[in-house]
Amino acid sequence: MLEWTVLSLFLYFPEDKTEYIPAGIALAIFALAAFFTFKFFIKISKKEEAKAKELEKSLKKGENS
Repeated sequence: MLEWTVLSLFLYFPEDKTEYIPAGIALAIFALAAFFTFKFFIKISKKEEAKAKELEKSLKKGENS
């Protein structure tokens, strides 16, 4: 019985399902923010990769000369 009381403190399922709307909106906002942040990091990473390759080419070119 004690286990049920403790577990019921953390589980709440509202009768009025409109209470899920704010949580859904917050979830959507954070999911979109995470997606765009991920895309931003990929974009920056590709730019850094291109810079590193260019630097590597220039160093190899200077080494061969």
